[in-house]
Amino acid sequence: MKLLRHGPKGAEKPGLLDDQGVIRDLSGQIEDIGGAVLSDEGLASLGSLDLTELPAVPADTRLGTPIAEIGKMICIGLNYADHAAESGAQVPAEPLIFMKATSAIQGPNDPIVIPRGSEQTDWEVELGIVIGTAAKYVSEDDAMNHVAGFVLANDVSERSYQKDRAGQWTKGKSCDSFGPLGPYLVTRDAVADPQKLAMKLSVNGEVMQDGSTETMVFGVAKLVSYLSQFMTLHPGDVISTGTPPGVAMGMENPRFLRPGDVVELEIEGLGRQRAEVVADS
Repeated sequence: MKLLRHGPKGAEKPGLLDDQGVIRDLSGQIEDIGGAVLSDEGLASLGSLDLTELPAVPADTRLGTPIAEIGKMICIGLNYADHAAESGAQVPAEPLIFMKATSAIQGPNDPIVIPRGSEQTDWEVELGIVIGTAAKYVSEDDAMNHVAGFVLANDVSERSYQKDRAGQWTKGKSCDSFGPLGPYLVTRDAVADPQKLAMKLSVNGEVMQDGSTETMVFGVAKLVSYLSQFMTLHPGDVISTGTPPGVAMGMENPRFLRPGDVVELEIEGLGRQRAEVVADS
């Protein structure tokens, strides 16, 4: 099942994408996509609906982030060995964790805004894990039972803010528009193996990243279990799991994003994003 939220920013309604690629409105069935809706029971209830009876939504309708109640977005750094190498860093012995402010999260095709003074805005295609039921001290064997599904994410980053401005990475990861999610949340039953998904990102039509979740250092179950030892993961929380090589920072002559660029990314089975890059007003 592919769940989504459609409509103007701040006024999105719940919906889903049917097997014919038609967006169906769910606002007559649920208030929004979050909380108990993301539990196995909530998702099963949605899965039992007759989609032909749900109103169709115009195909050109704006899509928002597919989860309404994101309490926290946890990101994993250097989780691909080849990306760590291009960053000049060692693969960490344990998952490297940082947070992305929820105010950075936006729809999949909304513009990416270059912050004032930025010279090193970069891209990162990533697999996002969406929590479905609260997870605290869970084992790896039980971890997937707490996952609602998966989402395409772009961990947009300002490298100078991240690396040169002291303190933690969060300041380089949390600028407005730096967290595009979607187009939809794909429920875990529809993803055969989250560790075997092709992922790709291009800028102005040139492929920059071409990898697979198969090369993640710490896999999905490990990350959910690991994080749950330090904090309770709540329904709607998102874990962004790291990126393969091909970011601007790793280039011999880095070519960071500039206004007018177009960033396109996709993960197998999770859809596509297309964002135009603009300057902050």
